[in-house]
Amino acid sequence: MKVKDTLNLGKTDFKMRAGLPTKEPVMQAAWEENHVYALRQKLNEGKPTFVLHDGPPFANGNIHMGHALNKVSKDIIVRYKSMNGFRAPYVPGWDTHGLPIEQQLAKKGVKRKEMSMADYRELCRQFAMQEIDKQRIDFKRLGVMGDWDHPYITLQPEFEAQEIRVFGQMAEKGYIYHGLKPVYWSWSSESTLAEAEIEYHDVKSPSIYVAFDVVDGKGLIDTDTRFIIWTTTPWTIPANQGIAVNPRFEYAQVDADGQKYVVASELLTKIQATLGWQDVKVLKTFKGTAMENMTAQHPLYDRTSLVILGDHVTLDAGTGLVHTAPGHGEDDYKAGMKYGLPVMSVVDEKGFMNEDAPGFTGTFYDKANPMVTEALTAKGALLKLDFFTHSYPHDWRTKKPVIFRATTQWFASVDAFRAQILDAIDHVAFTPEWGKTRLYNMIRDRGDWVISRQRAWGVPLPIFYAEDGTPIIEKATIDHVADLFGEFGSIVWSQREAKDLLPAGYTNEHSPHGEFTKETDIMDVWFDSGSSWAGVCEARPELTYPADLYLEGSDQYRGWFNSSLITSVAAHGHAPYKQILSQGFTLDGEGRKMSKSLGNTIVPETVEKQYGAEIIRLWVSTVDSSSDVRVSMDNFAQISEAYRKIRNTLRFMIANTSDFDPATDAVAYADLGSVDQYLTVRLNQVIATVKAAYDKYDFATVEKTISGFLVNELSAFYLDFAKDVVYIEGATSLPRRRMQTVMFDALLTLTQLLTPILPHTAEEVWPYLHQSVDYAALSDLPDAQHFPDQAALLDQWAAFMHLRAEVQKALELARDAKVIGKSLEAHVTVYPTQAVADLLAGLDANVAQLMITSAFTVAAVDAPKPADAVAFEDVAVHVDHATGAVCDRCRMTTPTVGADAHFPTLCARCAAIVTANFPEAVADGFEA
Repeated sequence: MKVKDTLNLGKTDFKMRAGLPTKEPVMQAAWEENHVYALRQKLNEGKPTFVLHDGPPFANGNIHMGHALNKVSKDIIVRYKSMNGFRAPYVPGWDTHGLPIEQQLAKKGVKRKEMSMADYRELCRQFAMQEIDKQRIDFKRLGVMGDWDHPYITLQPEFEAQEIRVFGQMAEKGYIYHGLKPVYWSWSSESTLAEAEIEYHDVKSPSIYVAFDVVDGKGLIDTDTRFIIWTTTPWTIPANQGIAVNPRFEYAQVDADGQKYVVASELLTKIQATLGWQDVKVLKTFKGTAMENMTAQHPLYDRTSLVILGDHVTLDAGTGLVHTAPGHGEDDYKAGMKYGLPVMSVVDEKGFMNEDAPGFTGTFYDKANPMVTEALTAKGALLKLDFFTHSYPHDWRTKKPVIFRATTQWFASVDAFRAQILDAIDHVAFTPEWGKTRLYNMIRDRGDWVISRQRAWGVPLPIFYAEDGTPIIEKATIDHVADLFGEFGSIVWSQREAKDLLPAGYTNEHSPHGEFTKETDIMDVWFDSGSSWAGVCEARPELTYPADLYLEGSDQYRGWFNSSLITSVAAHGHAPYKQILSQGFTLDGEGRKMSKSLGNTIVPETVEKQYGAEIIRLWVSTVDSSSDVRVSMDNFAQISEAYRKIRNTLRFMIANTSDFDPATDAVAYADLGSVDQYLTVRLNQVIATVKAAYDKYDFATVEKTISGFLVNELSAFYLDFAKDVVYIEGATSLPRRRMQTVMFDALLTLTQLLTPILPHTAEEVWPYLHQSVDYAALSDLPDAQHFPDQAALLDQWAAFMHLRAEVQKALELARDAKVIGKSLEAHVTVYPTQAVADLLAGLDANVAQLMITSAFTVAAVDAPKPADAVAFEDVAVHVDHATGAVCDRCRMTTPTVGADAHFPTLCARCAAIVTANFPEAVADGFEA
């Protein structure tokens, strides 16, 4: 028999090398085959429900790191809730309508106008479903657990039917109207855009000062005077119908180098410098209210422009007189409506000037800018032309500038129930808290929602027109269309004539409406996703409405959070969610937005192939996602190293509890040693901290708490000195079983706490724990326990850990001075204060063993300290080389080696253990 055969060296086939890229897909296939998600739902029947409603990603292309951050975060929450007393079903979803799919088909050579609408829509549907299949594979590869076989998809007939019903509820309350208003218009997409579809980029624009000759100054202003306006959109001058002034501002009629002008008094000095006036005299001043209903000559056409009052006029820039074209600006429209100004749009759907702009018809609006300035110059009306760079709205899909353009559209009136929406926000919890202010301000300031789109691929607006053009939006027609969509899908709108889409009674010969036609516009895609609370949460029996949580990127305050809130309040008077959790964007390592053109993108597949999905999941748990998150392959290399430490600590505990049966070998808390009790108490503190952090969706605290406990208190302390117990003591001895009890509890508990974040690793550990359920994901999280006198125990061991740090420092210095090599060669003597002496005297533990030294001596409080002792505030520490020989078995240096003649190379402790447990060694001795 060899000496090593008497050691209880831990054994396990749990691999040190994770091999995650290979193992994870196999595990995921097993979860699917064994219906783990369904089993979890079955186990949780009857428990309180928690519903995280999935914001649908758009079905176009493989997923990126932003998707991974979002979906893994959701999965962590759902897994945690499922293990912690909630029935937490997760139904993933996809957004499938809209321009991007039309663009993708165009790139493939599909010509929309050369085929029937029904055939084209079918091609769009097929493309969307292919993209869904791609993304579903990507999401499942991240280990995201959910009802992947029954997702919600915005093109599903049952979803479209519910969307139409939401529209009907809003129409019934009078919130839907048809109107000619200026809206964001994308000439590159030939469609209106919602505010959520706008992004801003810097552009260079002309800046012009234009003079309008006074026609009627109401006896206050001479007719040889000129009003000066300033604008950055010369192409809108042909659409001018008025000049707006602020009723509260003071205006001045001035003589500037012999010509009379009117400008805001406060801006006079600035305007004088800008226009280069030399000699300026103020002739009179007056309030803006005095200028109401004056008229001016349009600088290009034979018509007058009306002076109107408007609170939107500011002194931030310009002249205090605002060029007003109601067809090309929201403020212009609102102010102009009060005075009955015509709403004229001088640009067509493709961005070209139309017949309402004589002299410029057929010219692209941007090309018309210099033509307009030349015409103004020729008329003597252009006072100044300059250029400046500023932030300007762009189409988020095509990246081209948009314009404000008046078109006849369908709108949802936000103004009609704005107060109710704002009140609903007060009943929603926000993480981070600033989200409430952001959403509140967006709702407070937003205009009415233009919900019609001039596209093909989307949910048709369920509106009919009578022969005289009167829109028919009635409950009976909408309900009938919803039923048809539910049965056949919205493609039926393209397949049938209007008369075949109407309910009975609307198409007979006695109908007062004449021959019907149907609306050709589709619904804004934000209405699709914004009504998902109805198509999913309200419609599916396993879910609840309102949902407990919406979790998406911070851009969704103007997108999905916003549209969902409006539709839900309109229909039912409350928000569709109880809480909003928002996240920032993923950026590259230098803080730049990831883009293919910059070559700085990282896709999850790359990380999965090199490191595994667990590393992405662990990364998600370490970042502060409330703001933008930087990510690089270096990040994942660091996270991989952190994962290795976690895995190796778990592996050590698996190996050293392989002969431990908790049913028969566990030691009660009262019978544990003091240090074992300390670790047990700390483990339960970890449970409490981690579960509280999970409840707050604070994954970083979860990861930091678990990793800190694993690395600092287990690996670097308890498991380090435990080797001298679990390897050396008798296999069934009380000291060993005590430590195994703590190890097993820690292993089981930490595996469960880590399951939401590292489900693959948890399931790999799980078979070694011999639990009654087959999967970690099917287990329930433990509750934290409180133990008698734990506060005193924690104080005692906190003081010891402080002392231990001081001893370790002294050992390190002794190692540097070549007094010792390993710490087991050391004999440590401490010269304590009374408090430290009392601490050590009251410690129920082998201090030398805890310090991993061969000898530990506590000197008297008043004992003189050696000159070379390392002095600390509360103790001095002296390190000598321990006396005696090194034991072949425990490797301690002790004078007791050879005390038992039968085992001359063992210390007295090891000789006694071997004698008691290995009769064959007693009989035959050890091999050389």
